[in-house]
Amino acid sequence: MAKTIVVKQIGSPIRRPAVQRETLIGLGLNKMNRTRELEDTPSVRGMVNKIPHLVEIIEEKG
Repeated sequence: MAKTIVVKQIGSPIRRPAVQRETLIGLGLNKMNRTRELEDTPSVRGMVNKIPHLVEIIEEKG
């Protein structure tokens, strides 16, 4: 079974640069307090590290 992480959006994309808004959309997040379970890959970790003030990792599975 592949490792997964649960990511929650904690910040609003309003008044953020377009790159940060696009990163949220790429993670599948677009509204406050939404969560997504994503595969734990280097590309997903890089996206999360790009916007640490807008998302948080709730838990790591696997």
